[in-house]
Amino acid sequence: MTSPAETEAPRGLARRPVERIVALVLIALAAIVLYDSYGRGAGWDNGPENGFFPARVGWIFLAASLFILVQSLRSPQDGVFVTYEQLGQVTRVLGPLILFVALIQPLGLYVASSVFILVFMSIVATSRWWSIVLTAILVPLACFWVFELQFRVPLPKGPLETALGY
Repeated sequence: MTSPAETEAPRGLARRPVERIVALVLIALAAIVLYDSYGRGAGWDNGPENGFFPARVGWIFLAASLFILVQSLRSPQDGVFVTYEQLGQVTRVLGPLILFVALIQPLGLYVASSVFILVFMSIVATSRWWSIVLTAILVPLACFWVFELQFRVPLPKGPLETALGY
């Protein structure tokens, strides 16, 4: 005997509307690429102009996006693309990632990475607090040593690095 919860269809976002929205976003991105490419010059004048190759990629991208849209219009109405539970799991990852990107400019890459690791591991991981803090300190320090000191690759820095003379 099955319970009502087992026979109930999973609730979430339907597949067709999601496919259509994604296709329209991709079409808009392709249009932006094409607009910019032709604004830079997408012809061939004694060699390729600045926008020549991006324009070709933009046309391929547009064709693929239109194909996705047509397929979504022709496909039968079926199923759930993502359940609300799965969407919650994506949000648990996406939220800290958005925070990380927003903090890079004001705090620098290394401090933002530290904050990201603290938040992400606190939400997702089941680690002890001291291992989370240790990871949030050691990983950005190791990255700083590799990129700034060994490879001399300048990455975005914030007030902490400026105060330390970097």
